[in-house]
Amino acid sequence: MHHPVMRVLHGVRMTLGGRTAAHAELRSRIAGVVGLTLVLDLLAGLAAWLLERSHGEIATFGDALFWTTTQMLTVSSSLPNPATTGGKILDVGLEMYALVVVTSIAGVFASFFHRRFREQHRAE
Repeated sequence: MHHPVMRVLHGVRMTLGGRTAAHAELRSRIAGVVGLTLVLDLLAGLAAWLLERSHGEIATFGDALFWTTTQMLTVSSSLPNPATTGGKILDVGLEMYALVVVTSIAGVFASFFHRRFREQHRAE
């Protein structure tokens, strides 16, 4: 299992299966972030649609959901900007949430690797 892809797949299987306490904690934290993000995306999509449907290029709920999703992925530079003040505030909030999630995930992985290192050294 020296091939890098095989090592990654093995790590993913261990995390999904919660093989160690560190893997179970990583799985739990990632699931929480993903769940929260999905709920926030749907609620923000609804808010964007309600705020923007009569004022700009975000006319349907599908447009709004696409817009909020890309805002949270921070890949939306070519999409229309919101036309309303509420839409602009929502936009900034989604961008801030995206930054918090990225830094939080970095911390989750740092914590995982630290805990996994301790687990491996206790086992030796």
